[in-house]
Amino acid sequence: MKKLLYIYIGLISIATFSQKRAIDSLPKNLEDYVFVRPGDTLTIQLNEFSIIPKQKFNSKEDIRYYLWFRKKVIKAYPYAKLASERLDTLNNRLDNIQSNSKKRKYIRLIQKYIEGEFTDQIKKMTRTEGRILIKLIHRQTGKTAFNNIKGIRSGWKAFWYNTTANVFKLSLKDEYHPEAVNEDYLIEDILQRAFQDGVLKKQETKLNFNFQKVIVEKKQKSMSRSIS
Repeated sequence: MKKLLYIYIGLISIATFSQKRAIDSLPKNLEDYVFVRPGDTLTIQLNEFSIIPKQKFNSKEDIRYYLWFRKKVIKAYPYAKLASERLDTLNNRLDNIQSNSKKRKYIRLIQKYIEGEFTDQIKKMTRTEGRILIKLIHRQTGKTAFNNIKGIRSGWKAFWYNTTANVFKLSLKDEYHPEAVNEDYLIEDILQRAFQDGVLKKQETKLNFNFQKVIVEKKQKSMSRSIS
């Protein structure tokens, strides 16, 4: 009985100490407190996040490839993000310019600005990085590199052909489909993890796909194949 009493006193002491530690750690400013009375409904707003399955690799070669490919994606993404921002700015400004001559002049200014900003860096990219960049341009702008060129005048056309097609010798019509193309799925997986880890600054895609749904469907297909 005495032993049980000691245990009880010990538990009371631990609980009291923990309570005191919790009180001591609370902010002194009353504005930082949220008081809830019995019967009150408390609404807590949480930041949006994605649930991504734990990565699984079949071999060391797969791990090496993933790390190698991840570097390529992280290198290419900021340029696609920047291209999207510049295109949005360009299109918004052009909508407010009535004169065709002034529109052409403004396009030339934007072209020179972008060329001076990252043309040299793009030219240093590998062919794989160029392919990823073209796909990410589709992801970030909602249009392929080809259609972006087609929709804007010759100055922009010269820029993209010189720095993309001639450098990488790839198709500017490449699209981004993480729901159907394995490489695109891998790119999206890398991006989502990089966003969550703070490695890359997130910019919403202009394409209509739900990566969480893609993950679930991919998992279901994998389970079906394993069963059959």
